[in-house]
Amino acid sequence: MDYVESLRVFRSVVELKSFARAADVHGLARPAVSRAISALEERVGCRLLHRTTRQVSLPEAAARFYEGCVRILDDLDALEADVGSETREAGGVLRLVAHTTATMERLVPLIAEFKRAHPKITLDVTLTERPVDLVADGYDLGIVVPYMLTSESAVVRLLERIPVILAASPQYLQRLPALSHPSELTNHQFVAMSPSLRRPSVSFRIDGDELTIPLRFDVSSNSPAFNREMVLRGFGIGVVPVSLVQNELASGALVRVLDGFELIDFGIEIRLAYSNRTLLPAKVRAFIDHATDFFERTTVR
Repeated sequence: MDYVESLRVFRSVVELKSFARAADVHGLARPAVSRAISALEERVGCRLLHRTTRQVSLPEAAARFYEGCVRILDDLDALEADVGSETREAGGVLRLVAHTTATMERLVPLIAEFKRAHPKITLDVTLTERPVDLVADGYDLGIVVPYMLTSESAVVRLLERIPVILAASPQYLQRLPALSHPSELTNHQFVAMSPSLRRPSVSFRIDGDELTIPLRFDVSSNSPAFNREMVLRGFGIGVVPVSLVQNELASGALVRVLDGFELIDFGIEIRLAYSNRTLLPAKVRAFIDHATDFFERTTVR
């Protein structure tokens, strides 16, 4: 096995955390993978992997070797793609992070389509609602909402803007006078997004002017799904993505509040993010192109 192929095998073992799975990805017998790693260790003069019966891990020095290995292989893949090997099928492990509730409805069909189009790419998908650093956390790409990105160096593309509405349970609304104007929201409780993520207020456009209402709340979270459940239980009005409450609106479990008034700049932006590199690996380029096309085809205008 040549040196570059050995580096690819080493990378797969690290990212898949398994000799057996790396062997499957590369179409090799497991002993061949072990021999490739042993040859690399002999060449660099140190142990690259801690092996146990349950897991594979990196010593500290090997972590630096892995990072350099990733850069070299990514640049090599991108260089090959740039010089005309467009017919070469993209492959390798693609590590993707996505916002759990904001993307779940779209993520499964997106990944299913992408996997069918690129069978040689292995996908490692992480769902989270916490901030991430794509480079430091080892992700190739993110499908995220704006607050999740901690680095300003990432390249971002807007994939979709999800409209939000005010909604509440009928039981909550029955306890208070009927709402007829946004100014009356000051008398109401909200279930809010965490103030560290979004300013706790809503703004309306009324007769050409802007009216901003601060939110009163006793419960807030970073999860739209959690907030929906609290709204369903009557803890206040929620500012929720319309796609997340369609079933509840249809059944009458939730009702729209002040639907006749225009909310200003209040939607959830779904963004595609990736590291700012001059040369993109073929697998990353393939996903960017596929995701952009998928959202253009499936977003309701």
